[in-house]
Amino acid sequence: MVDNVYGKYIPVLEKVMNNLLENIQKYNEKEKNKTGEMAYEHLIYRIKTHGSMAEKCHRKGLPQTPCAALHDIRDAIGIRIICRFIEDIYVNIAYIKAIPNCRIIQEKDYIKHVKANGYRSYHIIVELTMPYEDASEICPGHFFAEIQLRTIAMDSWASLEHQMKYKRNIENSEMIVRELKRCADELAACDISMQTIRNLIRTEQ
Repeated sequence: MVDNVYGKYIPVLEKVMNNLLENIQKYNEKEKNKTGEMAYEHLIYRIKTHGSMAEKCHRKGLPQTPCAALHDIRDAIGIRIICRFIEDIYVNIAYIKAIPNCRIIQEKDYIKHVKANGYRSYHIIVELTMPYEDASEICPGHFFAEIQLRTIAMDSWASLEHQMKYKRNIENSEMIVRELKRCADELAACDISMQTIRNLIRTEQ
C-alpha cells in the first residue's frame, strides 16, 4: 500500500486548486461590479482524499500512482459552484472558459439533459497549464479539475440523494426514490419560476 497516491504532488495540487479558486473569485468580483449581483452564491472545494482516490484507482483497474491519480483520473481537484439562478450557471461557465491557461475538455449538461432519477447539475472537466512539474514530469505541467455547477435547490436535492445512495438497508427505498424524483421535478419548476421572476424584475428596472 502506497503512503499517498499523490506522492510528492500534494503541495502542487494545493497551488493549482488555489490558483483556480482565485480566478473564480476574481470573476465573481468582476460580475458584481458590472451588474451589482454576484455570479454565484458560494463555493465548495476539496482535494480528493488519498483513501478515496486509491479506491477509485482500484475500482478502475489502475495502479495507485500519481500518474494514474492525476492524469488518468481527472477529479483529484473538485470545485462546486452554487448559484442562485439557472442562468447564473451559464454565466459562470462563460467566465471559466475565459480563465487564462484553462481549457474545458469535457462538458455534461444534466440541466438540459436530466438524469432518469431527477439529478440536475452541470459538470465540466478543465485542463490547467501551470508552471509546475506534473505527474508526467513535464513543466509547465497539465493538471485537471472537475467543476460542478448547481443552483441552491439542485444542491439541496443532490445532498439528500447522496445520503440515499450510500445508506444501506433503507426501508421503503423504492418509495423514497419516487419521492426524490418528484421533489427534483418540483424544485426544477421552482428554479424556472424564480428565473422568470428575476427576469421580469430586471426588465422593470
